Amino acid sequence: MNEYIAYCGLDCETCEARIATANDDNELREKVAKLWSELNGVEISPEMINCVGCRIDGVKTPFCDSICPIRKCASTKKYETCADCAELEECEKVKMIFENNPDALKNLKEYNIYT
Repeated sequence: MNEYIAYCGLDCETCEARIATANDDNELREKVAKLWSELNGVEISPEMINCVGCRIDGVKTPFCDSICPIRKCASTKKYETCADCAELEECEKVKMIFENNPDALKNLKEYNIYT
């Protein structure tokens, strides 16, 4: 499976936080921090915008590292991604991801031999 596909199916390779980290782009970090602060109603600083990818060893944003319920669930169950879970399409944890980004479910299904 593509290591940049997150547990939930989002493509970390296209995530601006990962791109800012890979390119050490502080201007992009500032842009992402501002946007994510507005979208989430919490203060996110540019210093928090450091991530190499959800399933890749290394730095993560605070949300991805310790708050994301999807990442916690899948990693606790030792799943490579949520595609390994029999409850994938009924799961309330990933429901909003799939509703906002249908490609996430598609990404998971492409890598799941059971669907």
